[in-house]
Amino acid sequence: MGAMDDEAFMRLALREAEAAGAEDEVPVGCVIVDRKAGKVIAKAHNQRETLKDPTAHAEMIAITAAAESMESWRLEECDLYVTLEPCPMCAGAAALARIRRVVYGASDPKAADLRLNHRVELVGGVMAAECGGILSGYFRGKRAVK
Repeated sequence: MGAMDDEAFMRLALREAEAAGAEDEVPVGCVIVDRKAGKVIAKAHNQRETLKDPTAHAEMIAITAAAESMESWRLEECDLYVTLEPCPMCAGAAALARIRRVVYGASDPKAADLRLNHRVELVGGVMAAECGGILSGYFRGKRAVK
């Protein structure tokens, strides 16, 4: 599985981001892939407003669903695709879950490098324009309403 697969899985994450935007959530989407089986085992989008939960980021919801699917908290054979660079909470959760790779689209200058005992391979910039565009459009619409 290579760069073309990264784009295919990021397209699925973008669909999740669009679903979030339709629910008036910040449009961030995530999918988790079991690389051994070659299939998506979890997908989610931001639901902080809907669930009134500050931890209801797309990555957190997807990691929980993936762990349930794998019947293990260790997701060592899994890759996480997300449309926005993970925040410290989500990056930490990915490391604690032993996610193999995190692939993100748009960069987030507020994201931080965490110093943890597990290193996750990080791949950035996959479909960055599209991932950034959905976020920019969402916030442009929010500003126009105000």
